[in-house]
Amino acid sequence: MSDPKSDSMSDPAAPIQGSSLQAFSRDLAGLVARAAPSVVAVRSHRHRASGFVWRPGLVVTADEALAEEGEITVETADGASLPATLAGRDPSTDVALLRVGRSDLPPAPLEPGAPAVGALAVAVGLSDGAPTAALGLVSRVSGPWRSMRGGEIDARIELDLALRRSAEGGLALDPSGRAIGMAVFGPRRRVLVIPAATVARVAPVLDASGRVPLGYLGLGLQAVRREDRGTGLMVMSVEPGGPGARADLRQGDVILAWNGEPVRGLQALQGLLGPGSVGTVVRLALSRAGAPHEAALTIGERP
Repeated sequence: MSDPKSDSMSDPAAPIQGSSLQAFSRDLAGLVARAAPSVVAVRSHRHRASGFVWRPGLVVTADEALAEEGEITVETADGASLPATLAGRDPSTDVALLRVGRSDLPPAPLEPGAPAVGALAVAVGLSDGAPTAALGLVSRVSGPWRSMRGGEIDARIELDLALRRSAEGGLALDPSGRAIGMAVFGPRRRVLVIPAATVARVAPVLDASGRVPLGYLGLGLQAVRREDRGTGLMVMSVEPGGPGARADLRQGDVILAWNGEPVRGLQALQGLLGPGSVGTVVRLALSRAGAPHEAALTIGERP
């Protein structure tokens, strides 16, 4: 009499009862199915992306995946196509907010908190009326950082997965189904997560005022290396009537220090021009025609 267990193991086509892999697959499919009603497709001029319901009538999507102008359409998981209007956008954090005329769509359950490195992650989008999913790993988690446009991002979370272009702006989920943030493309198409905490901080500001105010100097600057004196920022142009012009900065001036601290390049300067900088006065130490000079500049709001 043969052993059924032995027969099953020798036959690759025989079903494996109670397979943990099957259970894992069912759990993942269920996770995507539960998230899908909160995910939408976003269509703008020559752009295809995803988004998710943040609050009734409000959808969050990736700013870089949204056209600069033109009509916007949101397609829902139940097949509806809705016109959308832009409530606000913040290129510095890659968060854009859309208004739609439908309040019955379930908001995504965003929960602040970073996942562990090595944990599984699922990116969920919507394309052509159907959910899309990508499975991968959390490859990196670190503390707060500033984007190249000066935005404050609450944590750096990188995912090792193959994200469809149409899924950018969709949800990033952990294995429990917790929405940890918005999946976007970073440099060299690396997949990043804009954390739930960043969305929770930026979206209400966009809802209230349409933009996140960022600092503005009204100067064209270029980093220069000064012999034995470190780095400076040379003023290449001065916008008439701008903050720099009102502070009497001139073409050819070299900014050496900001409130007594040496300047460390253009990217570091961008980090000093965040939302809290608008309206503040900074003391600039300059070199003008080789001689020391000082100026007091009131930071304006970026147009």
